[in-house]
Amino acid sequence: MEPPRRALAVSVLLCLCTCPDEASARAIADALVEERLAACVSELPGIRSTYRWEGQLTHDREIQLLIKTTDARLEALTSRVVALHPYELPELLAVEANGGLAPYLAWVAEQTRIDD
Repeated sequence: MEPPRRALAVSVLLCLCTCPDEASARAIADALVEERLAACVSELPGIRSTYRWEGQLTHDREIQLLIKTTDARLEALTSRVVALHPYELPELLAVEANGGLAPYLAWVAEQTRIDD
């Protein structure tokens, strides 16, 4: 029998956001990290997205952002992405990390801590 999994002290999230080009991806990444809304943003260029938009099947080359943040910062992060993103309806999905390297998770929490 395995011991129960310990809950994280802080809820760490991985947010996914696609961008149409390097300039918008970099602007969003820089703003989120600079404003402590994210600890780290990884840019994955060269993805191809297939989706339906305004009734048409669409294929686009995009850059996928992997944004590491905490649940406490998600609302502010969402507002900032909407303000900066060139898309009318930007992708923003948050997935909770249910584990990971404890020192890294603590680093994410520290980097996104709201200073009082």
